[in-house]
Amino acid sequence: MALSWDGETSALPCGGYDGALVAAVTEHESGVVPDSLCVVAATVRADRTGGGLAGKVLTALRERAADDGLLRVIVPVRPTLKATYPVTSMEDFQRWSRADGLHLDPWIRTHQRLGATILGPAPRSMVVTGSVAEWERWTGMAFPQSGRYVVAGGLDLVAIDRERDQGVYEETNLWMRHPVRATS
Repeated sequence: MALSWDGETSALPCGGYDGALVAAVTEHESGVVPDSLCVVAATVRADRTGGGLAGKVLTALRERAADDGLLRVIVPVRPTLKATYPVTSMEDFQRWSRADGLHLDPWIRTHQRLGATILGPAPRSMVVTGSVAEWERWTGMAFPQSGRYVVAGGLDLVAIDRERDQGVYEETNLWMRHPVRATS
């Protein structure tokens, strides 16, 4: 989606994925001319992974942004391995790298190999709220008391409040910036 962003990390849309969507719609309705592309999803079917398709999709999106006169491309990335470390903050996770200097996470590495740089955490990138019963149904877990719980596939913990009959999951993603045109 296209939105307006001045290139300053401090001015990234609040709320990551959800915030970028709200900003894009609000700006469009207000007549604000966009200058940046925010890629909110680049998914490859499980049976087609490992063939470089994700990189081709990201490259095509960057080229489309350039063709449309957009100056910047940003992505609130959902790191693949972060669900293995849900109690680790994204602030810490963003600094984890391998001996070759690339990130530990394969999805972040895909972006890095295409020339993207890490900008910082995207707090509250996706927020999911539901009743305790809904969370129990969605996760197949029991939440016998209020507290924070690890849920399968979650990058962060879900907060359960039995007194309010509410569960809230606030996922932090990682903002990355791509060059508009592919790098060689």
